[in-house]
Amino acid sequence: MESNILLQPVISEKSYILANSANKYTFLVDPKATKIDVKREVSKKYKVTVTDVNMVTRPGKLKADWIRRRQYRRSDMKKAIVQLKKGDKIEEFLNV
Repeated sequence: MESNILLQPVISEKSYILANSANKYTFLVDPKATKIDVKREVSKKYKVTVTDVNMVTRPGKLKADWIRRRQYRRSDMKKAIVQLKKGDKIEEFLNV
């Protein structure tokens, strides 16, 4: 896989609570990315130690085009929830 995968922080109430309480950070990643790719990229970009990576595929929403009377589905997105070693933090994530 390519070395530069998309790491877009997910900023929501739930992700903010996870970051503060459980030291878990949520990112939107490329649908083809693997856990190993995400772990390597987060470690390299933020200079932290990643202990665990969980992946969730979020299905695309069903949208209606009322002019053409058709429905279509938006593309699926993949979320990576990254657990860091105790004591490590991503300050950039919380300041966004």
